[in-house]
Amino acid sequence: MLDQNQTAAASRILHRHWRAGTKLGGLETSLRPRDRVDAYAIQAAIETTSGGKLFGWKIAATSEAGQKHINVGGPMAGRILSETVIADGGTASMAGNEMRVAEPEFAFRMRIDLPPRDAPYSVQEVLDAVDTLHPAIEIPDSRFSDFVGAGAEQIIADNACAHLFVLGAPTESNWRALDLVELRPVIHLRGQQYIGHGKNVLGDPLIALTWLANELRELGLTLRAGEIVTTGTCHPPLPIQSGDLFEADFGVIGKVSVRFA
Repeated sequence: MLDQNQTAAASRILHRHWRAGTKLGGLETSLRPRDRVDAYAIQAAIETTSGGKLFGWKIAATSEAGQKHINVGGPMAGRILSETVIADGGTASMAGNEMRVAEPEFAFRMRIDLPPRDAPYSVQEVLDAVDTLHPAIEIPDSRFSDFVGAGAEQIIADNACAHLFVLGAPTESNWRALDLVELRPVIHLRGQQYIGHGKNVLGDPLIALTWLANELRELGLTLRAGEIVTTGTCHPPLPIQSGDLFEADFGVIGKVSVRFA
């Protein structure tokens, strides 16, 4: 297990590369997380560098395509820092972004806190704790030049590939009556149309949201009222380049878009 000094040193290195838009091959052996506990401790230290209140959480690798993209076996949580959020219809910089993909996602804003407890939260309990549903776009990236070979622990330490995030307006539809599993968002990019599928998100975006609540519960963390949780891509990551307009139409839930420069 890493000690506090090692954890802080690893976090500083990753944060420095994130700020500079540069990459590293990997953390040196003495600073490399041994397990998920070490990895999340390094990630947590990144939050202390943010100038604003934590915006929310992301879930990486909730789909088979997402898992293959970064070569991991299952989902992992990351923090969305306030300074990484781009307004709907805004422009995202491509500077320093080597992953160069965008992902259409279902995002939920929490209504009440879900604090740590012994028993896992059920899907219904988590659903009852939600305030609003939003269409969203995540623009991930890694500080590791070889993110495919970095391994799950280093990816978690690297904030689960969090980079930039676009949040759409809350839906005005009665989304609780919708079958999110079978919702098929339409993505428009460079004159092409792509169809996502709600079931790609751990089988159900609500199951993914519940996974996040319980992952934080096991870490002794509270999922707080007002925080956003974006639940992972409903379509395999789509390659992007400067000049692109990425538009995701979630039907009755709403639309969200971002340009890249």
